[in-house]
Amino acid sequence: MDLIQLNRECLLHLFSFLDKDSRRSLSRTCALLRDVFLDPRLWKVLHFSSLSQLRSGNFVLGPSLRHLSICWHSSRVLQVCNIEDWLKSAFQRDICSKHDTLVSDFLARVCHMCPHLLSLKLSGCGHITDQDVIILLQRCRKLRRLHLENCVRITDRILDGAVAHGAGLEEVKVDFCRNITQEGLKVTREKRPELRLSAERSAGMIPDSKPEEKVPLRRTLQKLLEIS
Repeated sequence: MDLIQLNRECLLHLFSFLDKDSRRSLSRTCALLRDVFLDPRLWKVLHFSSLSQLRSGNFVLGPSLRHLSICWHSSRVLQVCNIEDWLKSAFQRDICSKHDTLVSDFLARVCHMCPHLLSLKLSGCGHITDQDVIILLQRCRKLRRLHLENCVRITDRILDGAVAHGAGLEEVKVDFCRNITQEGLKVTREKRPELRLSAERSAGMIPDSKPEEKVPLRRTLQKLLEIS
């Protein structure tokens, strides 16, 4: 029996065993398999292990998506992304400019196209902000689990957002996020005691702090001369 002679449900089942690239390759063989590839029911789970995969076009975003994870573990690039913006060199800024809005833009698409999302994990996404995730909490009201790991721009604001907009949240993890504080965790636990909240290492790390503006030496000497 030829593959295309199978009914749609069987084809969907077969496609479910393939990775994203294999699905796309198979979909290019005929219109019927392309139609199966585009079926939202095939795309209930999406996992990305690099940011470049977000541009690959080998997946479909749709209302059937329930579980999404973007876990980027490129140590060389992460070392650049994790540096405070005001400490980056021009070369480092140039590296970041090639992907700094990639995850944020992708999450914006998820907000509009995937209202039934149940779980979200973002790991190593150094450029996402509190606001990116808060907007998703506002739009994806069925979200149950939120896991943020090694996301350096995430602060206590995300905890406030979880309290204010995450009515359906059951579990929140903010691991290795250095700008999460003990006070923020404490307040969240007081406001939402039923929420399973954990923060491995986060509140014990050194948070970002902008360097104090230093007065130039010449101006200091001038002030001393004026006083004397």
